[in-house]
Amino acid sequence: MKNLIAQLHQDEAGFIVSAELVLVATICVLGMIVGLSELALNINQELEDVGSAMQCLQQSYYVQGHDGHGGWTDGSGFDDEYDFCAGQCDVQ
Repeated sequence: MKNLIAQLHQDEAGFIVSAELVLVATICVLGMIVGLSELALNINQELEDVGSAMQCLQQSYYVQGHDGHGGWTDGSGFDDEYDFCAGQCDVQ
């Protein structure tokens, strides 16, 4: 039994594999952290662009009144106002 423990103590065959595995796993985790951080930043930027695009839609409309053949409709109208925080890069 003492001989077996001495052989296991001197055996370094698995040490290199586990050290390489730890190094590769560390590099992968760091790469995932950087990638997910960039992904979150780009998602926030795209959502801000969507919000800014919604703000820039022309919301004022006007429908002329129609009449003819004994029927008529009233006209309609709307005037859009500038929204608070409607510019680009409002989200920090």
